[in-house]
Amino acid sequence: MTDMVLSLKDVGLTLQGNAGLVNILRDITLDVTRGETLGLVGPSGSGKSSLLMLMGGLERATGGQVLAMGHDLTAMNEDALARFRREHMGVVFQSFHLIPTMTALENVATPLELAGRRDAFERAEAELRAVGLGHRMDHYPAQMSGGEQQRVALARAAAPRPDILLADEPTGNLDGPNGQAIMDLLFGLRDRHGATLILVTHAPDLAARCDRVIRLSDGAVAGEDVNMRKDAAE
Repeated sequence: MTDMVLSLKDVGLTLQGNAGLVNILRDITLDVTRGETLGLVGPSGSGKSSLLMLMGGLERATGGQVLAMGHDLTAMNEDALARFRREHMGVVFQSFHLIPTMTALENVATPLELAGRRDAFERAEAELRAVGLGHRMDHYPAQMSGGEQQRVALARAAAPRPDILLADEPTGNLDGPNGQAIMDLLFGLRDRHGATLILVTHAPDLAARCDRVIRLSDGAVAGEDVNMRKDAAE
């Protein structure tokens, strides 16, 4: 089995704007290996979130090729993409995206039920306990703080044991202490499940914890930084 989890080749994204076509991403070529933690950084509007969405099959490239786990996302229809994401990917957004009429336990268990998991509620309960919410399982999103809601979102993303975990500004709506706690939980989930983690962030301390950081500018790769701390420690 190859160690290459994601491979982007000459990927571009062009969308129709009010003033005509807009080049969101240009000529992105990038490989991500199994178990790697990759940070995507850059100024607002540089294309970070769009690139993450392409990697997750949530946006379709208008040029080039996106391979995930050896599958060509650019050639899949919407149903196939949905199945692939359900089986291989977990996504955490800045704004939580919890279902307000469902409890924390139901928010985590429902995607597992839809995927046909017989142990959906048992697994959901275990993941909520893992993020410190064993006492909040029966609470609704409106009854929880922002930090608690993001913990639920993390549990929901991790519960299917995804091969690839995508996080778009996971600490963006949180204060310092809550943001730090979510960072620790995010990396803890990666370690516990062995997932490849790709995250968009403006936080330098979060980017510094990544194995590698890709810097974007105006929709193109402007540079790359490799964290040498592990090599130095060995």
